[in-house]
Amino acid sequence: MKQIQVSEDIVSLSDFKSHASKMLRQAQATRRPIIITQNGKPAGVLISPAEFDSLSEQNRFINAVKSGLADIEQGHVLTDEELDKALDETAMV
Repeated sequence: MKQIQVSEDIVSLSDFKSHASKMLRQAQATRRPIIITQNGKPAGVLISPAEFDSLSEQNRFINAVKSGLADIEQGHVLTDEELDKALDETAMV
């Protein structure tokens, strides 16, 4: 995800309501998030579907790595020989 540009990517809720389709196109074209404020405070973030998919994929990868590291810490590991045997048994089924 690209860095936000404060002068362009932070908008009030009323501006967003008035220019929603323009801002949707902007988010898709620039691949930068748009921060929507309400009463001067951040209230939401608009990102393109492509950016959402990218963030979701990154999150799944990070969770898979964390799960693998937890398995290692708990001793849930196989030697190469054990893995080869398990794969051979699975292939025969």
